[in-house]
Amino acid sequence: MDAQFLDLLAQHYDTEDKVVTEIINLEAISNLPKGTEHFVSDLHGEFQAFQHVLRNGSGTVKEKIKALFRAVWTEHEINSFTALVYYPEEKIQLVKADLCNKQALNQWYRQTIEQMLMLISFASSKYTRAKLRKALPEQFVYIVEELLYKTDSTNNKDPYYEEIYRQIISLGQADKLIIGLAYTTQRLVVDHLHVVGDIYDRGPEPDKIMDTLINYHSVDIQWGNHDVLWIGAYAGSLVCLANIIRICARYDNLDIIEDVYGINLRPLLNLAEKYYSDNPAFRPKLQTDHNGSEQEILQITKIHQAIAVIQFKLEIPIIKRRPYFNMSHRLLIEQIDYDNNEINMGGKTYPLANACFATVNPQQPEELLEEERQVMEKLLFSVQHSEKLARHMNFLMKKGSLYLRYNGNLLFHGCIPLDEDGNMEEMRIEDKTYSGRQLLDVFEYYLRYAFAHPEETDDLATDMVWYIWTGECSSLFGKREMTTFERYFIQDKETYKERKNPYYHLREKEETCRNILMEFDMNPDHGHIINGHTPVKEIRGESPVKANGKLVVIDGGFSKAYQSTTGIAGYTLLYNSFGMQLVAHQKFISKEDVLCNGTDVLSVKRLVDKELARKLVRETNVGEKLLQKIDNLKNLLEYRYMK
Repeated sequence: MDAQFLDLLAQHYDTEDKVVTEIINLEAISNLPKGTEHFVSDLHGEFQAFQHVLRNGSGTVKEKIKALFRAVWTEHEINSFTALVYYPEEKIQLVKADLCNKQALNQWYRQTIEQMLMLISFASSKYTRAKLRKALPEQFVYIVEELLYKTDSTNNKDPYYEEIYRQIISLGQADKLIIGLAYTTQRLVVDHLHVVGDIYDRGPEPDKIMDTLINYHSVDIQWGNHDVLWIGAYAGSLVCLANIIRICARYDNLDIIEDVYGINLRPLLNLAEKYYSDNPAFRPKLQTDHNGSEQEILQITKIHQAIAVIQFKLEIPIIKRRPYFNMSHRLLIEQIDYDNNEINMGGKTYPLANACFATVNPQQPEELLEEERQVMEKLLFSVQHSEKLARHMNFLMKKGSLYLRYNGNLLFHGCIPLDEDGNMEEMRIEDKTYSGRQLLDVFEYYLRYAFAHPEETDDLATDMVWYIWTGECSSLFGKREMTTFERYFIQDKETYKERKNPYYHLREKEETCRNILMEFDMNPDHGHIINGHTPVKEIRGESPVKANGKLVVIDGGFSKAYQSTTGIAGYTLLYNSFGMQLVAHQKFISKEDVLCNGTDVLSVKRLVDKELARKLVRETNVGEKLLQKIDNLKNLLEYRYMK
């Protein structure tokens, strides 16, 4: 090993005792059971449902409570305590309102703190004390450790422990301690969180999801197509920017753009008011709690039209300057017969409904009006100068990737593009051809380049970000074409069909999944593919477990827009030292329902794969790093201290 590296390492471990102690510590840690991984996908702005699943660890919290207390508690008591762990601030207020005097409240405090400590001791049984210490509420670390690690078998310290409890309560710290212990429990039951794509669009609160993830103790993200769209907008892609505004208008979420991220939509509204009127195809899909006026709905409808037409215009020059995108058939506003209000597509003529092309020049359809150009410039400036959006997009880039190889499993949001024979589908980009893992690596390279150069708005990297959103060889889109135009303007629903990449039916075969795992240098005998993106229609009997257990789809319906077709409210996946469990969730009603009625959104757990032997830390990605560090330290020991 390089002597210079060992000399640098010796600056930190400058005595033999330090080296030996660290080796012992790391070797011991590597033989602990692996922590629980929690997989979620397709959150689509549904913060309330997401944060509930996060708080309950897809049922892991309740499992721990049941295992610990089922012999002595009723189901009502278990549900009540579980609600306290999920939502401690709110539950404490309900308890205070229910208890009639201070003595009863103090007794509840004393009992609850002790029960919380029992739960934490149980939930942390496979962690080191050092790791537990990091999870404890900072201001109470010393006190909690004293109460957790009682060693006095002679009862000499009983008054000492009792006085700790009494002082916590009398000094008014019980609420803070219980709240802190509840969040410690939530943190302990999940060691690492995987978000397999699509945080943004459709739902109303993606920003709150992002803030939660930024503060989460251990997380990675595999970008979804909607996430890439937002990254592209921030990176300078005008067509991506038009798309995110259009989608927000469609789902009645423009307040995300304007109120949350501080992007001024007034210039766009002025343009929309000038050129557009009411149009049923562009009326927003209203949120259930929408309380806006008819005038506000009309304004959204006009904005929706204005930005959609701008989007269709902006697509044309990209398609023309990138012929290898193979999208010339999507030059649709060039194919419109504006005199007869119809369009020829695929050799067939369709009448246009809900037409709104007042700003389109039939001789040069891609040409933006000067007003449109100025609006987009102002919008892009606002987007790239939004402090909150910058923080969120930088976090997405820091923690995100198109795919992840983690603990023997392959995680990605959409698909691995395949041809009908199951071979990796090829895409030519300029003068080179890519497929499989190499293609995804190239996509990610361009995405990161575009993000690093936001001043460039029409280079290949920026165009490629849009292609990742909508292109036929994109691993995130996974369809032959995106029929947005048809859904707005053509009434024949046959034109709405978006043919999926063969991956989506070939992934049912174990052979296909094994080939994909090998393409990514994964062990096909032990590895799994964890996939999001496509809602699993359980209501029609579709299974999320495919290819003899080699592939698991965990998108099932966080998005309320899909719950009527899926029949459930999403799948999540748990992977602990004993194996994998798939969890199906019922529709999340409200936090109040959990607090008052003890209900939970958890449904059935299904075993996907059981480890023959309990999986240890040394067999994980983290373990690989620990073992490498152990090797380095052993080399240092021999190099510096055993001569």
